[in-house]
Amino acid sequence: MALAEDQAHLPVRYKGLTTVAIMAAMVMQVLDTTIVNVALPHMSASLSASPETISWVLTSYILASAVAIPITGWLADRIGAKKLFVISVATFTIASILCGIAQNITEMVLFRTLQGIGGAFLGPLAQTLMLDINKRSEQAKAMSVYGMGVMIGPIMGPIVGGYLTEWIDWRWCFFVNVPVGILCLAGLIALLPEKELKRRDFDLFGFSMLALGLCGLQLMLDRGQHADWFSSTEIWLEGAVAICGLWVFMVHTATAKKPLFAPDLFADRNFLSASVFMFIIGMVMFAAMALLPSLLEGLFGYSVVDTGEILASRGVGVLLTMAISGKIVSKVDPRFMVAGGFSLSALSLWMMTGWSLEQGFAPFVITGLIQGLGIGLVFVPLQMLAFGTLPPASRTEGAAVLNLTRNIGSSIGIAIVVALMARNSQISHADLAQHVSPNNLPVDPAELSRFGDYGSAILQMTDGLVNRQAAMIAYLDDFYIMTWACVLAIPAAFLLKKPKPRPAGGPSEPAPVMAE
Repeated sequence: MALAEDQAHLPVRYKGLTTVAIMAAMVMQVLDTTIVNVALPHMSASLSASPETISWVLTSYILASAVAIPITGWLADRIGAKKLFVISVATFTIASILCGIAQNITEMVLFRTLQGIGGAFLGPLAQTLMLDINKRSEQAKAMSVYGMGVMIGPIMGPIVGGYLTEWIDWRWCFFVNVPVGILCLAGLIALLPEKELKRRDFDLFGFSMLALGLCGLQLMLDRGQHADWFSSTEIWLEGAVAICGLWVFMVHTATAKKPLFAPDLFADRNFLSASVFMFIIGMVMFAAMALLPSLLEGLFGYSVVDTGEILASRGVGVLLTMAISGKIVSKVDPRFMVAGGFSLSALSLWMMTGWSLEQGFAPFVITGLIQGLGIGLVFVPLQMLAFGTLPPASRTEGAAVLNLTRNIGSSIGIAIVVALMARNSQISHADLAQHVSPNNLPVDPAELSRFGDYGSAILQMTDGLVNRQAAMIAYLDDFYIMTWACVLAIPAAFLLKKPKPRPAGGPSEPAPVMAE
């Protein structure tokens, strides 16, 4: 790599301030994907919505974001990355205000859809711009900063949402975005230069098929548990739409002259492998994050605020290893870093399979810290390997694909673990109930009818204890499955292409970690 080549693709005058503006916008969007979750019960009561209809507050956001993400690259080329970023932040901020003042569930779902569209472009654009404004020798550090934002958002969301909901009002889960959005807009308009525009034809048919497939998939995953999965005609129809739409999109992408995504993107071995690993990260690591709040609050009785504080240990681990990864990724084979990260995650999940209902908070903190260390160790080298062989012009499109695969993996992973937990809870309840008999109870259940309401209360308490134990077993089963998913990913890390070492007598700058 010649000295002249170690230049930023998009030089900026005040890189520090520009980085803050870019990252603040991205963190605001990532935080919003989880901050609302803890407020749903309060939101349901305030908007007079049933538990099933209030779930559309989450579903509408996810659907809108999934459909919009794929066109990020085309829009950035068409109207400019800066203009698209500014429009996205403004849309997200305005939609947050509208969500905060919504008076009924219909308004809330509509405004959340608008918020999902605005937020869809922020992640890919932030990742692209962080690469563009940094020299090639500094891109590893830039990706560590970006990775901290991506991973800290889901961890901090429940904490911030818990504090706002408990101490102020659930509407502030949306209003908190407003001052951040305004400052981001000012920073982006003042500091961020515009990239060169590029005229591209829009693949309307390909986008329509992809959007149709993603909508069917997300609806199937989000509605599956409510509709009892494939015993429901609705789920069969949504599954068929997903398969047909995605299949037609893949065939079209492989055969069309000007598809939505450039075929060269998927011909790049490292980018394709990194996309698969991003899918695994979403499916395993984000699914674990989704399970823990319900475990801590439902079975262990922790408050929303206490749960958020316990889960913060995962964020500490992420920060530690991401800060280190950005400095050592140019000196260490990144495949070993990826394998090491999955090994740490597998270790933490294996430790979680030994949890019991009698334990204190220390095991949650320790395993969370170890898992955070693993996540941070995986993320940075994957980003560098994914973008190392892509030209700058393909970065936005590549970032959109990576974000999309991570989101799909997260949706699939959460749907799988929730479905398995419900099924295994029923199986474990039946197994445990077989051992509940007059021989191991202080009182014969048949005699309890003599005590009226007191007898009924004793029976309900006994059933509650069995339910609690069955639920705990189901959680442990999920952790066991996720452990093996991480273990299988460890050898797969070496399918990534080994980066070429810097030749002797090369430039003084650190050699890039990616293959030339």
